Amino acid sequence: MQQTPTAHARSVFGSAARRLLGMVRGCWLALVLLLVVPGGVWAQAPSIQLQHLSTERSEDGLRLSFSTRFELSKPVEDALHKGVPVYFSAEARLRKSRWYWRDARITESSRSWRLSWQPLTRQYRVSTGGLHQSYESLPEALASLRGASGWRIAEAKDLDDASGYYLEFSYRLDTSQLPKPLQIGLVQGWDLALEHKQPVNVDSPARTSP
Repeated sequence: MQQTPTAHARSVFGSAARRLLGMVRGCWLALVLLLVVPGGVWAQAPSIQLQHLSTERSEDGLRLSFSTRFELSKPVEDALHKGVPVYFSAEARLRKSRWYWRDARITESSRSWRLSWQPLTRQYRVSTGGLHQSYESLPEALASLRGASGWRIAEAKDLDDASGYYLEFSYRLDTSQLPKPLQIGLVQGWDLALEHKQPVNVDSPARTSP
């Protein structure tokens, strides 16, 4: 049975559309593979692992200790050695659950570290809270900023012995502190970040008898 001109046109159009769709899908797949499989090897995005996080109630408030594990990607390390300081930030937000309303915001605290390369002395420098320390190697410098201990995130007056407290914790490579031109079009490797949430015991510490 011979097709009418209209039916023939529809058939031709449908065939062309399917071929075009196949080409688009092929190009999209090629682009994805180009981005994530450089050199034919699957490139995993860098990540930060939380190795330890704990809180302890002391007489002056609530203290936090944590440690992470990560390595710098090649783009970040290259920028560092070209004179671009790299920043890391940790944030701790203490909340309290409430069944009758939104959870209460108790405290929010943050810390930041600045990592830089000193070409004249060929040392790495880590700055935090007005303190500065130099290191001979990058692994030593990174070890000093991957965690903290005894960080007071709440004062005693902010706490009671009730339950329902929880902690929202985050740690990241802070690209917002990079020079503005570098913040545009950052490539893969700068997206180091983690978020974690866990309940917190804020019972008063036991007092020893005199």
